[in-house]
Amino acid sequence: MAKEEQHITSIGGQAVMEGVMMRGPFKTAVAVRKPDGDIAVKVDEDGTKTRPAFCKLPIIRGCVNFIDSLVIGMKALMYSAEFIDLEEDEESESKFDKWLEDKLGDKIKDVVIYFAVFIAIIFSVGLFILLPSVISGAVEAIPALEPITSPQAFTSVFEGILRMVIFLSYMALISQMKDIKRVFEYHGAEHKTIACYEAGEELTPENVKKFTRFHPRCGTSFLLFVMIISIIVFAFLPRFNEFSKIIAILLRLATRICCLPIVAGLSYEVIKWAGRSKNKCVGILSKPGLWLQRLTTREPDESQIEVAIASMMPCIPENKEEDKW
Repeated sequence: MAKEEQHITSIGGQAVMEGVMMRGPFKTAVAVRKPDGDIAVKVDEDGTKTRPAFCKLPIIRGCVNFIDSLVIGMKALMYSAEFIDLEEDEESESKFDKWLEDKLGDKIKDVVIYFAVFIAIIFSVGLFILLPSVISGAVEAIPALEPITSPQAFTSVFEGILRMVIFLSYMALISQMKDIKRVFEYHGAEHKTIACYEAGEELTPENVKKFTRFHPRCGTSFLLFVMIISIIVFAFLPRFNEFSKIIAILLRLATRICCLPIVAGLSYEVIKWAGRSKNKCVGILSKPGLWLQRLTTREPDESQIEVAIASMMPCIPENKEEDKW
């Protein structure tokens, strides 16, 4: 099908343990390959169009989508983990686990999910935002480097380069882990299934196999846009050189954390615009994100594609106009 005739969908998702989560305008579905070979599918009525109107405003929708994706994604991960064949007996349960279960009851899963999201955010901010800022501040404190570090743009550009290096190194390292490779194969199955649907072909393993595992609206591409846009946004922030070095670094950290919602919101709008545009220049700008997906996706096998299709089907609305990107 010609590119101009493609149905660009808003349906997206993520890979989970032995499965795929997809989210459409009205439904979210998680499909998991169970140890016995069957596919378990869980469908919830909480699609992207069920959000309040305020959460759909430009910039704000990017922030909401980021947090929402973390929560929904963590729920999907926990659901998929329930099917992993772990041999544990009740005696291995700690006193703390039993205390939590007694105190929280059915709410324990929600508490664990939100705590996990909190830890994930703290880890991400610490590794990709705070660490580059601290290193940059330390470099600027070296008197011999003052001619290089004195320009206003140095901090933002240097932090941005550090952030890119740390991010790419992190992705390269985890992509070598056996379990992560398996997840990345399901990530590839997710992309190929969405591409097949957008091309208007029937969702069968044979059809899905033909499509590329690289997709322009992947979360990996979004993170790359976050890195680039943060360089631009942070360039307008003050350097606080009038304060002591320690206070200046702390103030930098605070301002960067406060600007993260703006960065996330702008990044979402850029990737949304890039996903709709057929301009060649936009295509060139999207290339780095597609190249990065060589780390975060792997070619799936037919059984993994079957799982991705099972998660996609419940999310497709009766009226295809309702899932347009």
